[in-house]
Formats: sequence, C-alpha cells, structure tokens
Amino acid sequence: MKIESLRELYLEQLQDLYNAELQLIKALPKMAKAASSAELVSAFEEHLEKTRGHAQRIESICEQMGEKASGKKCKAMEGLVKEGGEVIEEDMTESLKDAALIAAAQRVEHYEIAGYGCVRAYATKLGDDAAAELLGQTLDEEKEADETLNGIAEQLDLETDNQSQPSGKKTYRIAPKRSAA
Repeated sequence: MKIESLRELYLEQLQDLYNAELQLIKALPKMAKAASSAELVSAFEEHLEKTRGHAQRIESICEQMGEKASGKKCKAMEGLVKEGGEVIEEDMTESLKDAALIAAAQRVEHYEIAGYGCVRAYATKLGDDAAAELLGQTLDEEKEADETLNGIAEQLDLETDNQSQPSGKKTYRIAPKRSAA
C-alpha cells in the first residue's frame, strides 16, 4: 500500500500498534508464568489488563475513522516477543531469569512508547483531540509500566557466582538503590 497522506500513515501505525498489543496479550501470561518474583508476576498480570484496554482504545479510534484496526502485522513486536520467549527457555537461576524477563519487557515498552508518541502526535496534527487524549493515556500507561519494571529491577537480589568466574574477573552485585538520607 502506498501511503500518500498523514491520515494513511496514522492508520497504518495504529494498525501496527494494534497487532503489537494483540501479540502482547498472548505473550504476557507466558512471561508472568516464567517469572519467580511475586512483584514481577503481578506487574505482568496488571499490564496484561492494561494491554487489553490499549487494544480496545485503538479499535475505538479506528472505528471512529471508519476503518478496521486489524490488517497490519507488527514484525518488530514479533521479534521482541520471540526474544522474550527465548529468555523463558533459557537455563538460569530464577533471579537471573527475572532480570532477563525485565530486560525483554522493557524493550517492548520502549518500542510501544515510541509508537504511541508518534500516533498521538499524528492525531493532534489531524485535529482528532479525542484520539490524541486516548493515545496519551496509553502512552502514560506504557511509561508507567517501564518505570515499574525499573523499580523491580533495582530491587532484584542478583549476585554472580564467584565459583564460575575466571580468576581475576570482577563480580558485581545488583542491589536496591540506597536513599540519600
């Protein structure tokens, strides 16, 4: 399809994000099942509910445009979900798997933040303030999910196994930030 207008680009991007959200609706339960941290499981489950809402918002926006939300395969999300699936299959300690799941999930969030930032700007440029408001809500929720994942990552108790380190190599411990008091 040749894109010849901002409206067409906007629709194409909405359809791409819609497909991305549908892929996440399938992937998030698997990520939650693979996580060991109760806080991470909860974050994935809560974001699943928000993701369902994100897909519904896009459906609503497309309906208002007289268009279908489906029709575009999000190949970028397909790749990100595949990488997340590979993390699930990796043989590692529970805490390291949680850290890897967070990294995979944050890649997804950053992709979505970029996408929703663009479509919100397009909606504003096209004068669709109602859609811009809905897309802004979704953008805020994606940023919130990213911040939640950051917080969980900072609290993970990860320590490398000194026995497996070649001699002379440093080991690092990831621990919670300490407040400056």
